Amino acid sequence: MKLTRKVLSNSVAAVVLATAGLAVSSNAAAVEVSASAAVASTYLWRGYDLGSGTPAVSGDINASAGGAYAGVWGSSGDTAAGSEYDLYAGYGVELGGFSIDLSVWNYNYPTGAGYTPDGETDFGDLTDVVLSLGYGPFSFAYYDNVAGAAGYEYYTLGAEFGKFAVLLGKHDNVSGDDPVHLNLTYSYNDNLAFTISQFIADETDDDDLKFVASYSIPIGE
Repeated sequence: MKLTRKVLSNSVAAVVLATAGLAVSSNAAAVEVSASAAVASTYLWRGYDLGSGTPAVSGDINASAGGAYAGVWGSSGDTAAGSEYDLYAGYGVELGGFSIDLSVWNYNYPTGAGYTPDGETDFGDLTDVVLSLGYGPFSFAYYDNVAGAAGYEYYTLGAEFGKFAVLLGKHDNVSGDDPVHLNLTYSYNDNLAFTISQFIADETDDDDLKFVASYSIPIGE
């Protein structure tokens, strides 16, 4: 991943809750496990087409207890870095209509070069801390890279209205190259969605209008 082009996706059931530690008290919520699988016409990441039109297959396993959660997400379709798996853990709460979530994500590329300056991604080499806020249909998220791409940040503003969603995302790079993209998504149902994405400021060499169709299914339900 060129850090100006990539830095996220999603993360081990091994991290999956180091989780036994969550049931510290007898009142602790039972651990719930969920999984899903998906296919997309390409790997769209923060406005960039990482798959160059190559279909991507992904899946995840997530464990949660109360507001705490952790899991692993994996995907094919990144033509530059190869297959990917991401480990994540976080905690979310709702307070008077507001939602607050803080999580840590680690990105790994076992079959290809990574997106760090030295081209390697050993465990922990590429990590983001993510703060997400929500109120009603509106959301804000802040991504801060703490390992592998120091100085890189990413911000999003989003809103959902029925089957439609809009997201404005801004890359903040130490190089001063700060492209902004706009995503519009229509969810036909809980499984099938269509997204168009376009860079609208500080355009890059990947500034063509992009279209992505994706289909996801829960596993075990």
